[in-house]
Amino acid sequence: MKEACIAMASIFATSAAFAETVNFDGDNPGALPAAWQQGVTGKGAPRWAVRQDESAPSKPNVLQQSGSGTFPWCVLPKTRVADGFVEVRFKALSGREDQAGGVVWRWKDGDNYYVARANALENNVSLYYTENGRRNTIKYVDAPVPPKVWHALRVEFSGARIKVALNGKTYIDLEDAHISGAGAVGLWTKADSVTAFDDFSYGSK
Repeated sequence: MKEACIAMASIFATSAAFAETVNFDGDNPGALPAAWQQGVTGKGAPRWAVRQDESAPSKPNVLQQSGSGTFPWCVLPKTRVADGFVEVRFKALSGREDQAGGVVWRWKDGDNYYVARANALENNVSLYYTENGRRNTIKYVDAPVPPKVWHALRVEFSGARIKVALNGKTYIDLEDAHISGAGAVGLWTKADSVTAFDDFSYGSK
């Protein structure tokens, strides 16, 4: 009986947790990858599409945002993660107003979600919550984010606890309870940022 209970507990633990990585290498260049949805918080015309990039961490493809908008986003709308992590490799290519790369989680819709981003123009990492279409700052931290270089941005979240790391170093570690419950995960940019993304990973606890 004891062995059976242990086996059941093991099965439950395995099914309750998962992790997945998307590298866009099986998607057709020039189009939005299957299962993804693009949009913008605010106004604008985002343009997310798969591109070939010889510098990609996992060759040959990346997902690139080359349009413009207040806050362009691209999410996997069928994902449902309450507590877990989201991580991506990104490279800021250009942008006169901004050069940002970010991830979103607990995404309910285009107006309500968390976002963490790194900015190559400002050299910082920041954490926000977007509520009813308005972006609200939780914290900014100075950090080196050189452009045209691949960086790793990772967020771990459990309950109200949020940790944001860039290239393996944690810059933000705090509690915030503005957005709770499960939601979708995805990617984010700002304004005229042209940003490439690769090796998008997410998982739940």
